[in-house]
Amino acid sequence: MIFLRSALFWLMLLIFTPPYALIAIASAPLPRLMRYRLISGWSWLMLHCLRILCDIRWSVEGRENLPQQPAVILSKHQSAWETLAFQQIFPSQVHVLKRELLWIPFFGWGLALMSPIAINRRRGMAALRQMARLGKERLQQGFWVVVFPEGTRVLPGETRKYQLGGAWLAAHTGALVVPVAHNAGRVWPRNSFLKYPGEVKVRIGPPITSAGRDPETINAMAEQWIETQQKTLDS
Repeated sequence: MIFLRSALFWLMLLIFTPPYALIAIASAPLPRLMRYRLISGWSWLMLHCLRILCDIRWSVEGRENLPQQPAVILSKHQSAWETLAFQQIFPSQVHVLKRELLWIPFFGWGLALMSPIAINRRRGMAALRQMARLGKERLQQGFWVVVFPEGTRVLPGETRKYQLGGAWLAAHTGALVVPVAHNAGRVWPRNSFLKYPGEVKVRIGPPITSAGRDPETINAMAEQWIETQQKTLDS
């Protein structure tokens, strides 16, 4: 049944993504925020399919910690699930991502029109400066900025070195940092065809003030909170 349910979800993904990509292309003349709200309807549709077909549910703790102004989200990255669900949990947002994702037919076209911060990771400091410049622009435009500091999806219980990019952006813009932990990898494992029934728990931490703090300190504070929460979420 798990295989059949997972296959049905992928079928829905293949059916709905191309026409939604055309909708995204048609929305190109619209203002950025309006365009985002239209295109993010695709993520709502996919989450609805996951709920009906795969029995994947989710709950959120700590919504009261969300600040009123746009902030930088530093989050655990275990699955493709959070890239969908964050669009429904948090205010209008952009993701820092590798530019190669924009080259994927249909999916990448829609993604490109959501004003992401697409970087070439191999450019090192130049990529960091680009992220800071575009990140500042997006925050001023009313977007939150989502960064996965480990740089790639990790298995439940696994930890990788937290990269400084998101904390560096916060330190150079004065934006608050919102740490986020979750256990999505338990229902949608990394690079897995199969989707397992269950509830994803998302925890939003108290915002971290970046003013007067260097990127290393901000990064360490976010990592400590996230990894402490992961010990209970992944157990």
